[in-house]
Amino acid sequence: MRKASYIVAFVAVITTLALNILSVKRPDWLVVNNTEVLHSKITVQYGLTQRCDRQVIVIPGLPDGSRLAYSDYKCRPFPNRVTDNCEKENKVFCMVWSTAGYFAELGIGFGAVACLALLFGVSTHSRRRRIWRAVAGLTALHVLFQILAFAVVTHLYRLAWYPTFERARPGTAYVLNTLSWVFGVLVTAGIITTGISANKGHRWAAGNRAYRPIEG
Repeated sequence: MRKASYIVAFVAVITTLALNILSVKRPDWLVVNNTEVLHSKITVQYGLTQRCDRQVIVIPGLPDGSRLAYSDYKCRPFPNRVTDNCEKENKVFCMVWSTAGYFAELGIGFGAVACLALLFGVSTHSRRRRIWRAVAGLTALHVLFQILAFAVVTHLYRLAWYPTFERARPGTAYVLNTLSWVFGVLVTAGIITTGISANKGHRWAAGNRAYRPIEG
């Protein structure tokens, strides 16, 4: 593969990695907007490792006709062994949800290694000829673990395995994860296609120093 192809691949992989990291760090994979009660509305956000509650209390009827709003935002680890009944009725849910977090972290790890492999691969022409397979494999694993995290969360959400999930809706982190693995699939396919084309000696993939297998 030519150096330009590796540079494009690096930018693409680091973009998917950034989206993946953002989705893992954000607490809004699933969002529950509870009905307003007595001028108080609570929004609950569920992330892979934490749950955040935002309570907004609106006090109407002030002398000047305006309203006073008070907002409180708190986060805690999720799922929690005691608070979320992980030792009793929600034991299976807690195990499976935590697995989604592990999958996402593994995806980040493989994505980071793929970026390092790309940087290493552009150093010499001989390395560029060989390392695309390793880059494609690492990128594929990066995408695979993102898809697994997405699949786990989607499964638990659709079946409402947690009491409040029946009122939940996908949040920003869920969308970022989806964009990341969809883009990652395209990037992986592009790396494989370019690498195979370079091996076959196509100039657009191999560059001016196109190479062909030695026929014996």
